[in-house]
Amino acid sequence: MMKRAALSLLAVALLAGCSSISSLNPFGSKPDPRKQPAPLATLPAGAVVPKSLWTASVGASGMFVFTPAVVNDSVYVAGADGSIVRLDGGRQIWRVSAGQALSGGVGADGKYVAVGTPKGEVLVFSADDGKALWSAKVASEVLAAPLVSEGFVAVRGGDARLYVFPGADGKQPKVYQRSVPALSLRAAADMAAVPGAVLAGFSGGKLVAISLNNAAAVWEVTVALPKGATELERVADVTSAPVISGRDVCAVAYQGRVACFDAGTAQARWAREASSSAGLDMSSRAVFVSDDKGNVLAYDRQAGASLWKQDKLLNRKLSRPLVVGSLILVGDFEGQVHLLRQDDGSIVGRFATDGTAIVAAPQNIPGGALVQTSGGHVYALKID
Repeated sequence: MMKRAALSLLAVALLAGCSSISSLNPFGSKPDPRKQPAPLATLPAGAVVPKSLWTASVGASGMFVFTPAVVNDSVYVAGADGSIVRLDGGRQIWRVSAGQALSGGVGADGKYVAVGTPKGEVLVFSADDGKALWSAKVASEVLAAPLVSEGFVAVRGGDARLYVFPGADGKQPKVYQRSVPALSLRAAADMAAVPGAVLAGFSGGKLVAISLNNAAAVWEVTVALPKGATELERVADVTSAPVISGRDVCAVAYQGRVACFDAGTAQARWAREASSSAGLDMSSRAVFVSDDKGNVLAYDRQAGASLWKQDKLLNRKLSRPLVVGSLILVGDFEGQVHLLRQDDGSIVGRFATDGTAIVAAPQNIPGGALVQTSGGHVYALKID
Protein backbone atom coordinates (compact mmCIF):
# COMPACT_ATOMS: atom_id res chain seq x y z
CA MET A 1 0.00 0.00 0.00
CA MET A 2 2.81 2.44 0.86
CA LYS A 3 4.54 1.64 -2.43
CA ARG A 4 1.37 2.28 -4.39
CA ALA A 5 0.80 5.62 -2.62
CA ALA A 6 4.37 6.69 -3.26
CA LEU A 7 4.07 5.80 -6.93
CA SER A 8 0.84 7.74 -7.16
CA LEU A 9 2.50 10.85 -5.77
CA LEU A 10 5.53 10.28 -7.99
CA ALA A 11 3.27 10.24 -11.03
CA VAL A 12 2.00 13.68 -10.12
CA ALA A 13 5.54 14.98 -9.75
CA LEU A 14 6.60 13.50 -13.06
CA LEU A 15 3.51 14.53 -14.98
CA ALA A 16 2.91 17.97 -13.51
CA GLY A 17 6.01 19.21 -11.75
CA CYS A 18 9.06 18.59 -13.94
CA SER A 19 9.42 22.23 -14.99
CA SER A 20 9.36 23.44 -11.39
CA ILE A 21 12.02 20.94 -10.38
CA SER A 22 14.33 21.85 -13.25
CA SER A 23 13.90 25.55 -12.52
CA LEU A 24 15.64 25.03 -9.17
CA ASN A 25 18.78 23.72 -10.90
CA PRO A 26 21.13 26.62 -11.89
CA PHE A 27 22.91 24.28 -14.30
CA GLY A 28 19.73 23.01 -15.89
CA SER A 29 18.81 23.59 -19.49
CA LYS A 30 16.90 26.64 -20.59
CA PRO A 31 13.10 26.40 -20.65
CA ASP A 32 11.76 24.72 -23.73
CA PRO A 33 10.05 27.45 -25.79
CA ARG A 34 7.61 24.84 -27.05
CA LYS A 35 6.27 24.52 -23.50
CA GLN A 36 5.91 28.23 -22.81
CA PRO A 37 2.33 29.48 -22.38
CA ALA A 38 0.89 31.03 -25.51
CA PRO A 39 0.51 34.81 -25.29
CA LEU A 40 -3.00 36.16 -25.05
CA ALA A 41 -4.45 36.49 -28.54
CA THR A 42 -5.75 39.82 -29.79
CA LEU A 43 -9.52 39.86 -29.56
CA PRO A 44 -11.62 40.70 -32.61
CA ALA A 45 -13.64 43.86 -33.00
CA GLY A 46 -16.92 43.54 -31.16
CA ALA A 47 -15.45 41.07 -28.65
CA VAL A 48 -17.77 39.52 -26.08
CA VAL A 49 -17.22 41.21 -22.71
CA PRO A 50 -18.60 39.20 -19.78
CA LYS A 51 -20.27 41.29 -17.07
CA SER A 52 -19.49 40.57 -13.44
CA LEU A 53 -22.81 40.01 -11.66
CA TRP A 54 -21.14 39.60 -8.28
CA THR A 55 -17.95 38.41 -6.66
CA ALA A 56 -17.27 36.80 -3.31
CA SER A 57 -14.28 35.55 -1.35
CA VAL A 58 -13.72 32.26 0.43
CA GLY A 59 -10.48 30.61 1.57
CA ALA A 60 -7.77 29.85 -0.98
CA SER A 61 -7.54 26.32 -2.39
CA GLY A 62 -3.93 25.58 -1.50
CA MET A 63 -2.87 22.33 -3.13
CA PHE A 64 -6.47 21.14 -3.58
CA VAL A 65 -9.30 21.73 -6.07
CA PHE A 66 -12.49 23.32 -4.75
CA THR A 67 -15.42 22.98 -7.13
CA PRO A 68 -18.44 25.14 -6.24
CA ALA A 69 -21.98 23.72 -6.18
CA VAL A 70 -24.91 25.53 -7.79
CA VAL A 71 -28.49 24.70 -6.73
CA ASN A 72 -31.08 27.00 -8.31
CA ASP A 73 -30.10 30.52 -7.17
CA SER A 74 -27.86 29.27 -4.36
CA VAL A 75 -24.10 28.82 -4.65
CA TYR A 76 -22.11 26.82 -2.10
CA VAL A 77 -18.34 27.34 -1.96
CA ALA A 78 -15.52 26.25 0.34
CA GLY A 79 -11.81 26.84 0.93
CA ALA A 80 -8.87 24.92 2.33
CA ASP A 81 -9.03 26.81 5.65
CA GLY A 82 -12.38 25.20 6.45
CA SER A 83 -14.68 28.03 5.35
CA ILE A 84 -18.02 27.04 3.81
CA VAL A 85 -20.33 29.72 2.42
CA ARG A 86 -23.81 29.86 0.95
CA LEU A 87 -24.50 32.73 -1.45
CA ASP A 88 -27.91 33.55 -2.92
CA GLY A 89 -27.59 35.90 -5.86
CA GLY A 90 -24.22 36.90 -4.46
CA ARG A 91 -25.63 37.72 -1.02
CA GLN A 92 -24.10 35.77 1.85
CA ILE A 93 -26.77 33.71 3.60
CA TRP A 94 -24.43 31.95 5.98
CA ARG A 95 -20.74 31.25 6.54
CA VAL A 96 -19.48 28.51 8.82
CA SER A 97 -16.15 26.97 9.66
CA ALA A 98 -15.70 23.22 9.44
CA GLY A 99 -13.22 23.48 12.30
CA GLN A 100 -10.54 21.75 10.25
CA ALA A 101 -8.82 21.94 6.88
CA LEU A 102 -10.81 20.88 3.82
CA SER A 103 -9.50 19.19 0.69
CA GLY A 104 -12.29 19.09 -1.88
CA GLY A 105 -15.16 21.02 -3.31
CA VAL A 106 -18.76 21.13 -2.25
CA GLY A 107 -21.65 18.79 -2.96
CA ALA A 108 -25.18 20.13 -2.38
CA ASP A 109 -28.80 19.51 -3.32
CA GLY A 110 -30.67 22.28 -1.48
CA LYS A 111 -31.08 20.13 1.65
CA TYR A 112 -27.60 18.83 2.42
CA VAL A 113 -24.15 20.37 1.91
CA ALA A 114 -21.19 17.98 2.00
CA VAL A 115 -17.41 18.47 2.06
CA GLY A 116 -14.35 16.29 2.69
CA THR A 117 -10.98 16.60 4.43
CA PRO A 118 -7.39 15.43 3.91
CA LYS A 119 -7.84 13.09 6.89
CA GLY A 120 -10.79 11.31 5.32
CA GLU A 121 -13.55 13.08 7.24
CA VAL A 122 -16.91 13.59 5.56
CA LEU A 123 -18.81 16.57 6.96
CA VAL A 124 -22.46 17.27 6.20
CA PHE A 125 -24.33 20.50 6.96
CA SER A 126 -27.85 21.84 6.56
CA ALA A 127 -28.26 23.83 3.36
CA ASP A 128 -30.78 26.09 5.12
CA ASP A 129 -28.59 27.48 7.89
CA GLY A 130 -25.19 25.77 7.77
CA LYS A 131 -25.82 23.75 10.92
CA ALA A 132 -23.59 20.67 11.25
CA LEU A 133 -25.69 17.51 10.80
CA TRP A 134 -23.27 14.59 10.88
CA SER A 135 -19.74 13.45 10.13
CA ALA A 136 -18.22 10.15 9.07
CA LYS A 137 -14.82 8.67 8.33
CA VAL A 138 -13.53 7.09 5.14
CA ALA A 139 -10.27 5.23 4.64
CA SER A 140 -8.30 7.91 2.75
CA GLU A 141 -8.23 11.60 1.86
CA VAL A 142 -11.18 13.11 0.02
CA LEU A 143 -9.96 15.03 -3.04
CA ALA A 144 -13.13 15.37 -5.12
CA ALA A 145 -16.36 17.13 -4.25
CA PRO A 146 -18.95 14.80 -2.73
CA LEU A 147 -22.08 14.25 -4.81
CA VAL A 148 -25.47 14.75 -3.15
CA SER A 149 -28.34 13.10 -5.00
CA GLU A 150 -31.71 11.50 -4.18
CA GLY A 151 -31.12 11.73 -0.43
CA PHE A 152 -27.66 10.11 -0.59
CA VAL A 153 -24.15 11.52 -0.22
CA ALA A 154 -21.57 9.83 -2.45
CA VAL A 155 -17.93 10.30 -1.52
CA ARG A 156 -14.87 8.92 -3.26
CA GLY A 157 -11.59 8.43 -1.45
CA GLY A 158 -8.12 8.51 -2.89
CA ASP A 159 -7.90 4.70 -2.68
CA ALA A 160 -10.49 3.81 -5.38
CA ARG A 161 -13.28 3.34 -2.84
CA LEU A 162 -16.61 5.08 -3.33
CA TYR A 163 -18.92 5.41 -0.33
CA VAL A 164 -22.68 5.99 -0.49
CA PHE A 165 -24.01 7.47 2.77
CA PRO A 166 -27.67 7.98 3.70
CA GLY A 167 -28.04 11.76 3.71
CA ALA A 168 -30.19 11.80 6.85
CA ASP A 169 -27.62 10.40 9.29
CA GLY A 170 -24.57 9.06 7.42
CA LYS A 171 -24.83 5.68 9.11
CA GLN A 172 -24.03 2.29 7.57
CA PRO A 173 -22.67 3.45 4.21
CA LYS A 174 -22.41 1.10 1.28
CA VAL A 175 -18.96 0.84 -0.32
CA TYR A 176 -17.84 0.22 -3.90
CA GLN A 177 -14.18 -0.78 -4.25
CA ARG A 178 -11.88 -1.71 -7.12
CA SER A 179 -8.17 -2.45 -7.42
CA VAL A 180 -5.68 0.32 -8.15
CA PRO A 181 -2.85 -0.07 -10.68
CA ALA A 182 0.75 0.36 -9.53
CA LEU A 183 0.84 3.90 -10.93
CA SER A 184 -2.10 6.30 -11.02
CA LEU A 185 -2.83 9.99 -10.90
CA ARG A 186 -3.70 11.65 -7.61
CA ALA A 187 -6.59 13.73 -8.88
CA ALA A 188 -9.85 15.36 -7.83
CA ALA A 189 -12.08 13.25 -10.07
CA ASP A 190 -15.62 14.61 -9.72
CA MET A 191 -18.69 12.43 -10.21
CA ALA A 192 -22.01 12.88 -12.01
CA ALA A 193 -25.54 11.78 -11.12
CA VAL A 194 -28.05 9.81 -13.15
CA PRO A 195 -31.36 8.46 -11.82
CA GLY A 196 -30.57 5.88 -9.17
CA ALA A 197 -26.83 5.92 -9.68
CA VAL A 198 -23.61 7.90 -9.66
CA LEU A 199 -21.10 7.88 -12.53
CA ALA A 200 -17.43 7.84 -11.59
CA GLY A 201 -14.22 7.44 -13.56
CA PHE A 202 -11.33 5.34 -12.29
CA SER A 203 -7.75 4.37 -13.01
CA GLY A 204 -7.20 2.17 -16.03
CA GLY A 205 -9.64 4.19 -18.14
CA LYS A 206 -12.84 2.80 -16.60
CA LEU A 207 -16.18 4.57 -16.18
CA VAL A 208 -18.64 2.92 -13.79
CA ALA A 209 -22.30 3.51 -12.94
CA ILE A 210 -22.70 2.75 -9.23
CA SER A 211 -26.09 2.20 -7.59
CA LEU A 212 -27.09 4.65 -4.87
CA ASN A 213 -29.05 1.91 -3.10
CA ASN A 214 -26.33 -0.69 -2.60
CA ALA A 215 -23.10 0.73 -4.18
CA ALA A 216 -23.02 -2.15 -6.68
CA ALA A 217 -21.83 -1.59 -10.24
CA VAL A 218 -24.79 -1.19 -12.60
CA TRP A 219 -22.50 -1.14 -15.63
CA GLU A 220 -18.86 -0.56 -16.48
CA VAL A 221 -17.35 0.70 -19.73
CA THR A 222 -13.83 1.27 -21.00
CA VAL A 223 -13.05 4.86 -21.96
CA ALA A 224 -9.39 4.07 -22.68
CA LEU A 225 -7.05 1.10 -22.49
CA PRO A 226 -3.62 1.55 -20.89
CA LYS A 227 -0.83 1.19 -23.44
CA GLY A 228 2.92 1.65 -23.53
CA ALA A 229 6.14 -0.05 -22.43
CA THR A 230 6.48 1.59 -19.00
CA GLU A 231 4.12 2.04 -16.04
CA LEU A 232 4.19 5.81 -16.63
CA GLU A 233 3.19 5.40 -20.26
CA ARG A 234 0.39 3.06 -19.21
CA VAL A 235 -1.35 5.61 -16.97
CA ALA A 236 -4.80 6.08 -18.53
CA ASP A 237 -7.01 7.47 -15.77
CA VAL A 238 -10.40 9.15 -15.96
CA THR A 239 -9.69 12.14 -13.71
CA SER A 240 -12.62 14.42 -14.55
CA ALA A 241 -16.40 14.22 -14.30
CA PRO A 242 -18.32 12.47 -17.06
CA VAL A 243 -21.04 14.50 -18.77
CA ILE A 244 -24.61 13.31 -19.38
CA SER A 245 -27.09 14.76 -21.86
CA GLY A 246 -30.16 12.85 -22.93
CA ARG A 247 -29.06 9.27 -23.51
CA ASP A 248 -25.44 10.23 -24.13
CA VAL A 249 -22.74 9.94 -21.49
CA CYS A 250 -19.22 11.02 -22.46
CA ALA A 251 -15.90 10.90 -20.63
CA VAL A 252 -12.21 11.47 -21.36
CA ALA A 253 -9.04 9.88 -19.98
CA TYR A 254 -5.52 11.11 -19.47
CA GLN A 255 -3.23 9.55 -22.12
CA GLY A 256 -6.27 7.84 -23.55
CA ARG A 257 -9.41 8.69 -25.46
CA VAL A 258 -12.61 10.70 -25.40
CA ALA A 259 -15.55 8.34 -25.70
CA CYS A 260 -19.34 8.46 -25.69
CA PHE A 261 -21.78 5.73 -24.66
CA ASP A 262 -25.50 5.08 -24.43
CA ALA A 263 -26.39 5.81 -20.80
CA GLY A 264 -29.09 3.14 -20.75
CA THR A 265 -27.39 0.22 -22.46
CA ALA A 266 -23.71 1.20 -21.92
CA GLN A 267 -23.08 0.50 -25.59
CA ALA A 268 -20.20 2.46 -27.11
CA ARG A 269 -21.16 5.15 -29.62
CA TRP A 270 -17.69 6.35 -30.65
CA ALA A 271 -14.18 7.02 -29.32
CA ARG A 272 -11.27 9.20 -30.45
CA GLU A 273 -7.66 9.50 -29.29
CA ALA A 274 -7.24 12.36 -26.79
CA SER A 275 -5.57 13.13 -23.47
CA SER A 276 -7.21 15.29 -20.85
CA SER A 277 -7.11 15.56 -17.09
CA ALA A 278 -9.37 18.65 -17.09
CA GLY A 279 -12.51 17.26 -18.70
CA LEU A 280 -15.19 17.92 -21.28
CA ASP A 281 -18.66 19.31 -21.90
CA MET A 282 -21.24 18.82 -24.64
CA SER A 283 -23.90 20.73 -26.52
CA SER A 284 -26.73 19.37 -28.63
CA ARG A 285 -24.29 19.15 -31.56
CA ALA A 286 -20.78 18.63 -30.25
CA VAL A 287 -18.47 17.40 -27.49
CA PHE A 288 -15.74 19.81 -26.36
CA VAL A 289 -12.48 18.77 -24.64
CA SER A 290 -9.66 20.75 -23.02
CA ASP A 291 -6.63 18.59 -23.75
CA ASP A 292 -3.41 18.44 -21.76
CA LYS A 293 -1.48 20.56 -24.26
CA GLY A 294 -3.91 23.46 -24.02
CA ASN A 295 -5.89 22.74 -27.15
CA VAL A 296 -9.66 22.94 -27.15
CA LEU A 297 -11.08 20.19 -29.35
CA ALA A 298 -14.57 19.80 -30.79
CA TYR A 299 -16.09 16.50 -31.95
CA ASP A 300 -19.41 15.74 -33.60
CA ARG A 301 -21.67 14.39 -30.87
CA GLN A 302 -23.31 11.74 -33.02
CA ALA A 303 -20.34 10.27 -34.90
CA GLY A 304 -17.23 11.64 -33.17
CA ALA A 305 -15.81 13.31 -36.27
CA SER A 306 -13.36 16.13 -35.56
CA LEU A 307 -15.02 19.53 -36.09
CA TRP A 308 -12.24 21.97 -35.13
CA LYS A 309 -9.18 22.54 -32.96
CA GLN A 310 -8.29 25.77 -31.16
CA ASP A 311 -4.52 25.86 -30.53
CA LYS A 312 -4.01 29.50 -29.45
CA LEU A 313 -4.19 28.59 -25.76
CA LEU A 314 -1.30 26.11 -25.73
CA ASN A 315 0.34 25.40 -22.37
CA ARG A 316 -2.09 27.65 -20.52
CA LYS A 317 -3.28 24.72 -18.33
CA LEU A 318 -6.94 25.00 -19.23
CA SER A 319 -9.90 24.13 -17.05
CA ARG A 320 -12.76 21.93 -18.12
CA PRO A 321 -14.69 23.63 -20.95
CA LEU A 322 -18.22 24.82 -20.21
CA VAL A 323 -20.98 25.35 -22.76
CA VAL A 324 -22.65 28.75 -22.20
CA GLY A 325 -25.27 29.48 -24.85
CA SER A 326 -23.53 29.62 -28.23
CA LEU A 327 -20.11 29.95 -26.59
CA ILE A 328 -17.60 27.80 -24.73
CA LEU A 329 -15.84 29.04 -21.60
CA VAL A 330 -12.44 27.86 -20.35
CA GLY A 331 -10.27 29.21 -17.55
CA ASP A 332 -6.46 29.14 -17.40
CA PHE A 333 -3.48 29.20 -15.05
CA GLU A 334 -3.43 33.02 -14.92
CA GLY A 335 -7.07 33.35 -13.97
CA GLN A 336 -8.10 34.38 -17.48
CA VAL A 337 -11.55 33.32 -18.67
CA HIS A 338 -11.61 32.71 -22.43
CA LEU A 339 -14.74 32.59 -24.59
CA LEU A 340 -14.80 30.57 -27.82
CA ARG A 341 -17.48 30.25 -30.46
CA GLN A 342 -19.04 26.81 -30.63
CA ASP A 343 -19.24 26.74 -34.42
CA ASP A 344 -15.55 27.30 -35.23
CA GLY A 345 -13.60 27.60 -31.93
CA SER A 346 -12.50 31.20 -32.55
CA ILE A 347 -11.64 33.19 -29.42
CA VAL A 348 -14.12 36.05 -29.12
CA GLY A 349 -13.97 37.21 -25.51
CA ARG A 350 -11.97 37.29 -22.29
CA PHE A 351 -12.36 38.19 -18.63
CA ALA A 352 -9.57 38.61 -16.07
CA THR A 353 -10.12 37.34 -12.52
CA ASP A 354 -7.65 37.62 -9.62
CA GLY A 355 -4.60 36.28 -11.46
CA THR A 356 -4.61 32.86 -9.81
CA ALA A 357 -5.36 29.61 -11.61
CA ILE A 358 -8.86 28.44 -12.49
CA VAL A 359 -8.51 24.73 -11.86
CA ALA A 360 -12.00 23.88 -10.59
CA ALA A 361 -14.60 23.13 -13.23
CA PRO A 362 -16.66 26.24 -14.11
CA GLN A 363 -20.38 25.89 -13.45
CA ASN A 364 -23.48 27.08 -15.29
CA ILE A 365 -25.74 29.69 -13.73
CA PRO A 366 -28.79 31.28 -15.40
CA GLY A 367 -27.51 33.48 -18.21
CA GLY A 368 -23.84 32.86 -17.55
CA ALA A 369 -21.20 30.99 -15.61
CA LEU A 370 -19.56 30.70 -12.20
CA VAL A 371 -15.81 30.31 -11.72
CA GLN A 372 -13.77 29.82 -8.55
CA THR A 373 -10.05 30.62 -8.57
CA SER A 374 -7.35 28.90 -6.55
CA GLY A 375 -6.93 32.25 -4.76
CA GLY A 376 -10.39 31.78 -3.29
CA HIS A 377 -12.40 34.29 -5.30
CA VAL A 378 -15.75 33.41 -6.87
CA TYR A 379 -17.05 35.25 -9.95
CA ALA A 380 -20.59 35.09 -11.31
CA LEU A 381 -20.42 36.20 -14.94
CA LYS A 382 -23.25 37.23 -17.24
CA ILE A 383 -22.43 36.25 -20.81
CA ASP A 384 -24.60 37.59 -23.63
